[in-house]
Amino acid sequence: MAPLKVDIVGIDTLGEAEWAEWRAMLADNPALSSPYFRPEFAQVAGRVSPGSAVAVFSRRGQTIGFFPHQRRGGAIQPLAAPMNDYHGIISLPWKTPELEEAAEALGAARLNLTAWVGPTALGEDRRTVQVELGEDGYDGWYAERRASQGKFFKDKERARRSMEAELGPLRIERSLRDPALLDWLIDLKRDQYQRTARHDIFACGWTADLLHALLKAEGDGFGASMAALWAGDRLTAVEYSLHAGTQCHFWFPGYDPALSRCSPGILLSLETMRLAAERGYRSFDFGFEGEPYKKYFCNGYKVVREAVVVKPGLGASMSQAAVGALNLAGGGRGDQLRTSVRRRWAAIEACETTPGARMRGAMQAAGAALTKVRAGAGRVPA
Repeated sequence: MAPLKVDIVGIDTLGEAEWAEWRAMLADNPALSSPYFRPEFAQVAGRVSPGSAVAVFSRRGQTIGFFPHQRRGGAIQPLAAPMNDYHGIISLPWKTPELEEAAEALGAARLNLTAWVGPTALGEDRRTVQVELGEDGYDGWYAERRASQGKFFKDKERARRSMEAELGPLRIERSLRDPALLDWLIDLKRDQYQRTARHDIFACGWTADLLHALLKAEGDGFGASMAALWAGDRLTAVEYSLHAGTQCHFWFPGYDPALSRCSPGILLSLETMRLAAERGYRSFDFGFEGEPYKKYFCNGYKVVREAVVVKPGLGASMSQAAVGALNLAGGGRGDQLRTSVRRRWAAIEACETTPGARMRGAMQAAGAALTKVRAGAGRVPA
């Protein structure tokens, strides 16, 4: 096989011929059906995300793929990380290079990937989960779910009646692009990150700018919008989604925590699916599995790969040293926290564009991790 070559160029330097080639590759590769692979997403994120670029891969002078990404120091990450829920090389399936070969061609000290779509033996499997509607549409899906998961859905029906009795009739609107509504959602998410000691991905600024910019994007079946649920005059939940073709990706949900007993976020997801199905949407992606409610909704899944590709040498040695330090601090539990710490660091590194900001984020993440270790060991957190 001919060697893989790469040219790193600005996303805004691609011409219409390259974008047409990108779209043709998507059309012939069903694995790349997510909105995150669309040219419109790359174009908007390329204008907003610091350090953005696209790797153009070729063999024998012929372009075989595109990889939109961003640089943070010596590290390469998918474009718009940590908010990019699917990433990979835009390529025809029979020409897609292995991740190992692509990483070597890119030459980065480290390549961080959380949801890689494409051939590789590196890393670990992760699952994302979906609702796939059949011929009977939303009504058929709901009937099947209610029959197989009766207690859960009956509880939500009671929660709906309770919220209506307490606050007034429910009203759901979708295809919303009001910036003030998005700011309400972002504030909710930031409060949630603070309560749960997670890194605030919106503190850096550019991530919020990306969500606002995507609301203004228009493409061939591509877009971003919000759905919102009111009870009486009270706004109770907002969900930000990406959509392309017949797919809708639920991206950022948020609800008023004072109303958690009424499950407004789940009620909004149900109504959003019902209304979207009436407009032809057939697949609803809920991202990574994990939250308990998803098992009651979802009837499909996809497998992606999580991997960190590190050049041999100092980077790998420092990674092992960090785990060793966690072991000492946590009584031999460092290995148990490896994945959690790695994901926290990947989010911090992706958001923060200066060494000082990354250092502050890392110190906060390390403190939270050690507190968790000590609490799990039965000791009082320091």
